[in-house]
Amino acid sequence: MKFNNRNVWIDPSAKMGTGVRIGDNSVIYANVEIGDGTVIANDCVIGEPSGDYYENPDYKQELTRIGHNGLIRSHSIIYAGCVIGDQFQTGHRVCVRERTKIGHDCRIGTVCDLQNDVSIGNNTWLHSGNFVAQGTNLRDFVIVYPHCVFLDDKYPPSEKLHAASVGDYAQIGARSIIMPGVSIDQHVLVASGSTVVRDADKYDFVRGAPARRVSDVRKITLPNGEGAYPWPHRFDRGMPWSEIGYDQWLNQQEP
Repeated sequence: MKFNNRNVWIDPSAKMGTGVRIGDNSVIYANVEIGDGTVIANDCVIGEPSGDYYENPDYKQELTRIGHNGLIRSHSIIYAGCVIGDQFQTGHRVCVRERTKIGHDCRIGTVCDLQNDVSIGNNTWLHSGNFVAQGTNLRDFVIVYPHCVFLDDKYPPSEKLHAASVGDYAQIGARSIIMPGVSIDQHVLVASGSTVVRDADKYDFVRGAPARRVSDVRKITLPNGEGAYPWPHRFDRGMPWSEIGYDQWLNQQEP
């Protein structure tokens, strides 16, 4: 199903699931698979070829896959070789470069730029305006607030890159910069406006430029005196434990 069937081009080799809708002025390249119920809004490109397409006469298009029940909003571009899970959502004008892997239930906000070979786990959210460098690894349930930058080059310009990694449940505050090669462990909280130049251990609260450890996040309390972290115990909107609570959900997971 197409919104208005205006100026839509779908390569004959592309595989569309049941109930897929394609907006006006959108292009679906060769070797693309889109799962049931996914919506591709107006002015999108899915399976955009890499640079080799324009130079190599023997270029072969890599498989691009988007799972079920996704929503790709207008003017988004997803490059060839990306593999994306179910319930994926983008804001407007999102760019996801080639060979990026994204799990289920992830959200990428408006004007985010993900470079090639990025790896993102399940239930990870990036708010608007983030830049994620080549090879960056964001695990499960990571929340990245607006206008953060993940870098990958310690001695620019150079050929050898050092991508950052972020562990499960970590939060990166707005306008933070994560320097090349930095490892941020599980449940870390990075305060807004920080520049993270060294690794952060599990449950660290770090802030500043350069960022330094302030305390254990489990010591941070809400105005009513309750513990603020780990945040899954008090926040469940859009999370898989929203019906049963985090502890019960966690107990149900495979060891």
